[in-house]
Amino acid sequence: MSKLWGGRFTKQTDQLVEEYTASITFDKELAEEDIQGSLAHVTMLGKCGILPAEDVEKIREGLLSVQGKIRRGEMEFSVSDEDIHMNIEKTLIEEIGPVGGKLHTGRSRNDQVATDMHLYLRKRVVEFVGLLGKLQEALLTQAKANLDTIVPGYTHLQRAQPILFAHHLMAYVSMFERDIERLQDSYKRINTLPLGAGALAGTTFAIDRHFVAEQLNFDRVYENSLDAVSDRDFILEFLSGSSILMMHLSRFCEEMVLWSSTEFNFVELDDAFCTGSSIMPQKKNPDVAELVRGKTGRVYGNLMGLLTVLKSLPLAYNKDMQEDKEGMFDTVRTLQGALQLFAPMVETMKVNRDRMRQAVNQDFSNATDIADFLVNKGLPFRQAHEVIGKTVLYCIQNQKYLLDLTLDEFKQFSPLFDDRIYEVLQPQQVVNARNVYGGTATIQVEAAIARAEQALEQTVAWVEEYSKKCK
Repeated sequence: MSKLWGGRFTKQTDQLVEEYTASITFDKELAEEDIQGSLAHVTMLGKCGILPAEDVEKIREGLLSVQGKIRRGEMEFSVSDEDIHMNIEKTLIEEIGPVGGKLHTGRSRNDQVATDMHLYLRKRVVEFVGLLGKLQEALLTQAKANLDTIVPGYTHLQRAQPILFAHHLMAYVSMFERDIERLQDSYKRINTLPLGAGALAGTTFAIDRHFVAEQLNFDRVYENSLDAVSDRDFILEFLSGSSILMMHLSRFCEEMVLWSSTEFNFVELDDAFCTGSSIMPQKKNPDVAELVRGKTGRVYGNLMGLLTVLKSLPLAYNKDMQEDKEGMFDTVRTLQGALQLFAPMVETMKVNRDRMRQAVNQDFSNATDIADFLVNKGLPFRQAHEVIGKTVLYCIQNQKYLLDLTLDEFKQFSPLFDDRIYEVLQPQQVVNARNVYGGTATIQVEAAIARAEQALEQTVAWVEEYSKKCK
């Protein structure tokens, strides 16, 4: 059978060209969305009187039949038919006859494929917001279970100040909340309908684009037909948000890899999320965390790839834009895999509280509090800083920690020291002294958890509402 567009051509497409230019090997993933958009389009053609009711009904029944074949795995996709749109249209014509060719009235593959990707991506955005909510829930469960667990806080990967482990986990809750907000905001741009823009200039048929938007639950339509078919900002925005999200996951993965090492021994990851060694029987490798960390690079690459494709393209559609899909699909699959595994990995993580407490008691992360103690006694901070620096040096030279020093040893560095210094140096006191909004004090972390739980309720409600809109 000749190409559906072959009337102007005098010879068949070279087989190598067919294989090189075809996109059906990957854009068949848009099959459901292509059917969904076509059903709305043909309904509009009937409503506007462009097609008679009997043709509309026949096309609708044919599309549903093709959809059934696709869902049952009975659809045979052909490279010679190039893409998902032509494969479905050809199968439709085979099912119902020449009337199937009327489906393409008033539209182009250019606005059709753009519509498919909008439909596809908005579903994924809602899915990922839901998965991020589950990850936050797992983090909140761990945070509430560790409100009395103190761990060294680090800067430059050097011990800095004691913090609640719950406070550390809540930092990631905040990061993922921003990721949720970015995805939710991107939904506004994704949920814009390009169908009806035609190839680039609109159509001569008296179509009703807003009716199609209502049928498909789009909030608005593109104002400009050129923009509608050439815009891929919504994919770039998704890839950008996904890159930031993967960066957050990767940072957390790095910490879990460190924490689960023998050197740290702060946490133990569940066996279900680790693997062993083919030669060293004692090994328990944090492979899931490492692989998520590694896959972050491919998501970055997908963003840079599409930015590069689009950077010099004139309006409107160009074949280069076929390269917009594989990176998007790959990013979706990468995020799905990472987020589906991450929540249960965090939820089943065992926290070694004793080891964390031991680490806090065997460092100098409480040194700042001694300086603050002297400042409260009237000593300028810079002088207090120097005093404590010399005190720490003394401890290192004598293989002691600050709590090991006698009061006489403290007083040789400053006469302002008194017995209260031992209370000030206690890890729990150091933590609770940071009683400011966003600080690590227990009361502040409890308040942060409460705020996060309220935000999570709103996220769950959003997912429920928008999941219905995407059906």
